[in-house]
Amino acid sequence: MLKRYQPTDQQPWDVHRVVHLHRRAGFAATWNEIQRDLKDGPDAAVSRLVQGRQPDEADASEPETFESMADVIGSAAVSSENINRLKAWWLYRMLFSPDPLEERLTLMWHNHFATSNIKVEDVAVMRRQNDIFRKYCRAPFGELLRRVVKDPAVLVWLDADANRKEHPNENLARELMELFSLGVGNYSEQDVKQVARALTGWTSKNGRFRYVPEYHDDGEKTIFGKTDHFDGDDVLTLMLEHPACARRLAWRICDTFFGEDVIDDASIDALADGLRQRHLDVGWGVETVLRSQIFFDDTNLGNRVLGPEEFLIGAVRVLEAFDPPPSTLLLAEWSAQLGRDLFYPPNVFGWPGGRNWITTRSVIGRANFADALLDGLLHQPQKTLPIQEVVSKRLGTASESDIVKFFCTHFPNCDPKRLQTELSGKNAAQIAKSMLVLPQAQLA
Repeated sequence: MLKRYQPTDQQPWDVHRVVHLHRRAGFAATWNEIQRDLKDGPDAAVSRLVQGRQPDEADASEPETFESMADVIGSAAVSSENINRLKAWWLYRMLFSPDPLEERLTLMWHNHFATSNIKVEDVAVMRRQNDIFRKYCRAPFGELLRRVVKDPAVLVWLDADANRKEHPNENLARELMELFSLGVGNYSEQDVKQVARALTGWTSKNGRFRYVPEYHDDGEKTIFGKTDHFDGDDVLTLMLEHPACARRLAWRICDTFFGEDVIDDASIDALADGLRQRHLDVGWGVETVLRSQIFFDDTNLGNRVLGPEEFLIGAVRVLEAFDPPPSTLLLAEWSAQLGRDLFYPPNVFGWPGGRNWITTRSVIGRANFADALLDGLLHQPQKTLPIQEVVSKRLGTASESDIVKFFCTHFPNCDPKRLQTELSGKNAAQIAKSMLVLPQAQLA
C-alpha cells in the first residue's frame, strides 16, 4: 500500500508542497489558501480537498450563489443549444467551485470516457453526461460505469443503435473493455464479439437510454470462459469483477495525480488491490494517493505539465482576478487554442496530455494568454489587472521584489534573487507576464 506522507526535515510541509497539492488536485490555490494550508498542515489540507470545502470556509473567490449561478449558466447553454456556452459553464465551475477536486475528477472522467459532441450533436446530452461524471466522480466505479455506458452520449458516440442481433456492432464492446474497464491484453477478440452480442438492444431515443428487446440476442454467449445468456448488465458485472478492472482504475488515478516516471508497477498493483477490496471505491483511491508519501516526494514535485484548463484557471486564481471575473466564454476559446477543446476529444483515447501539451504553438499561445489576461482583454468591460493592489493586499507592500516574491510563492522552483535582477525596471504587469511564461508556471 502507498505509505502515508509524514513531514520530515528532508521533506517538510512547506510552500512547495502546498502549491503542489492544489495544482495537482485542483486548479491552483489563492494566496490565502496557501497560507491557511501551510499553517494547518497536510492532513487538514488534503481533507479539505477530499471532502470539498464547506460554505463557511469559502474563499473570497467563490461566489456565495455558486451552484445557483452555475445552474443558470448551464441551463442557458442547453436551451440555446450552444456548445460554446456549455464550455463556458464548465470553465465557470472550474474557476469558482468550492470543490475543485470534484471538477478535476470530472475532467479525468471526461478523458477516460472520451465522447465528442462532433457526433453526438446534442448540448443537453453532453451536459447530462458531464453531470454524471461530477455526481459519481468519487463513487464506487461500478456506479459510474453502469450509468456512463447507458448514457446516450456514449451510445451515440459508439454506434450502439447499429448493434443489433442480426449484425452486432463491436464499437461499444471493444471500447468498454479496452478503454473503460480492462485495458489492452485482458480480453480476446472472441470476447469482443460475444460482448457485442450481449449489448444488443441498448440504444437511445430522444436523448434517453432505451432497451429494445427485439434487437437483443438472447442466445448463449461465452465471455472470459463463462457461458450464459448474458445481457448488457451481466457484461458490466463481469467487467467490474475482472481483476484487470481494478488495475486499470488504479492506473487512471495514478496517471492523473503523478508526474512522469514517479510511480512504479508495484505501487499501482498495491493501489489496485486496495480498490478491489473496497468495491472499486474511487474516493478511497484518490484520497490514498493524495495522502501518500510518494505524492509529496521530491521526485513528484514540478514534473508534470499543466493541461490547458489547469494553466488558464491557475493563472486567474494566482492573480486573484475575480472582481469582475474573466469571461469564461473567452477562457473556453483559449483552452481550445492551447490544445483541449472541451466536449471535443480528438478520438476515443482522449487527449494524450503530459509533454504533448507543450508545443511551439502552445508555448506562444500561453504567452499570448498571459498578455491578454493582464491587459484585461478577457474582462468585460476590459480593465488592466491591478497587480500592485493584489500584491500589496497580501504582502503589505508592492515593490518589484515584492511582486517577484508573490509569484515565487505560487511557483516555488523560481530563483527570486535572479529574477529580481532580470526583471529590474519593469512595471508590475510586465513582471507578472514574465512570471506566467516561466517554465515553472507551466508545471505542477
